[in-house]
Amino acid sequence: MTVRNSVTPRAAGEVGHYDIETDVLVVGYGAAGASAAFEAAHAGARVLVIDRAGGPGGASANSGGEIYLGGGTPIQVACGFDDTPEAMAAFLKAALGAGADADKIDEYCAGSVEHFHWLVDRGVPFKPTMWDAPTWVPPTDDGLMWLGENSWPFTELAHPAPRGHRPTANDFGGKLLMECLTAAAESAGATALFDTYATTLIVDADGVVTGAVARRYGKEITIRAHRGIVLTTGGFVDNDDMLAAHAPQLLGHTKVSAGTDDGSGIRMAQALGAAVRHMSAGQVGMSLIPGLAVRGMVVNALGRRFVNEDTYPGRIGQHALYRQNMGGSWAGDDTAVWVIVDEDGFEDVPEPQRWGVRPTHVAETAAELEALTGLPVGSLTAGIERYNEFARAGIDLDHHKASRWLRELTGPLAAIDVKAGVRPPSEAGDRRGTGASVFTLGGLHTDLDGHVLDHDAKPIPGLYAAGRAANGLHGFGYISGTSLGDGTFFGRRAGTAAARRA
Repeated sequence: MTVRNSVTPRAAGEVGHYDIETDVLVVGYGAAGASAAFEAAHAGARVLVIDRAGGPGGASANSGGEIYLGGGTPIQVACGFDDTPEAMAAFLKAALGAGADADKIDEYCAGSVEHFHWLVDRGVPFKPTMWDAPTWVPPTDDGLMWLGENSWPFTELAHPAPRGHRPTANDFGGKLLMECLTAAAESAGATALFDTYATTLIVDADGVVTGAVARRYGKEITIRAHRGIVLTTGGFVDNDDMLAAHAPQLLGHTKVSAGTDDGSGIRMAQALGAAVRHMSAGQVGMSLIPGLAVRGMVVNALGRRFVNEDTYPGRIGQHALYRQNMGGSWAGDDTAVWVIVDEDGFEDVPEPQRWGVRPTHVAETAAELEALTGLPVGSLTAGIERYNEFARAGIDLDHHKASRWLRELTGPLAAIDVKAGVRPPSEAGDRRGTGASVFTLGGLHTDLDGHVLDHDAKPIPGLYAAGRAANGLHGFGYISGTSLGDGTFFGRRAGTAAARRA
């Protein structure tokens, strides 16, 4: 007896007629979907994109717009930086954590300069200027930024070069990026249908994916895809049941999405026997202001530093959640993470770049701050004394923060409760939880051309995926721009592969 549920594939023989026919069906109209649609249409296929929302964009349009590119792009060269695909790959293999896909990273880095030119040819502008301080999103239209490449331990592994490429927009560039990509897809001939939610895949007797069932304004419609379907439906941060099953540490935090990352594409493919990878992995954006953190100390509930504060801020967040147990709504008060900064360090960050953050507690001495925060007696006092010794010597023996950011901390001192703070500014449109903002990194197992693979690592005929619906480059680490970079690069591959399938 066949057990049926909401994502059980529908047999093609059960479909009496198709309401719509196309060559390639793209499900989800974010950056990955737009890139797939462009390439499929450019290859000569009829392309239909459907999205459950009322228009294109998704989480991509709400993002800061950073795209991780390197290997010697014109923006890097104009800003005076040398880079190679090999150095870029060495950094990403370390920064993207255990389980990072080395083959995809190598392919992505080798094609990064070409991908930069592809984006420019689609109308995405990049300004050849540099923002040179830790931040989530620069308050300028500078086109290049550091994303931890110049911080330890990565400086020991590869020659550092900044690779955060930003579309020319003040603050958020995601909206501009999506405007360019959707215009390109439409100019290539792709059409779109909105308010349309794909629910199940249609499969023929040979196991080939031939179409999809969707709901539009309460009615069921069937769509025939003669060459293939590309799933670009996003991750599953909006599905608490999936989080509880796969990534429970992400529960209770602020969700970074457009509200539609419910894992539907992942579940539909799983119902066909698709394999998934790294479903417990997630990105953690703490509500610390990187400009404040780098000028002070980040400490755990014991008052101890646990990471170099000049590194990529998302790496600090991952350390806080996964290694310091900075929990969500389920965690108690003993899981706090604090940014400790003095008055000079606080005032050194221009007010617009503080994004409204105010100290949780202020005191003249470390001992007084310990009492206010509930940190163990003597912990902060000893920690600041040790940190100041490093600052005077110009070398951080514990966590290897760059000497540029080492300076003595003197009273008055401030403590900022990260867990209770505001969300990082690059995550507009998120749903508020704690002071950490999260999204999922795990997804469908795919090859270099976006084919969705089964449990034997064999392609499921007619099915492709890209963006956060797929696992992509990532292991258990993350760097800003690798979602948009990975999604657009491998979205292009998936669209081309689907269009060329007989």
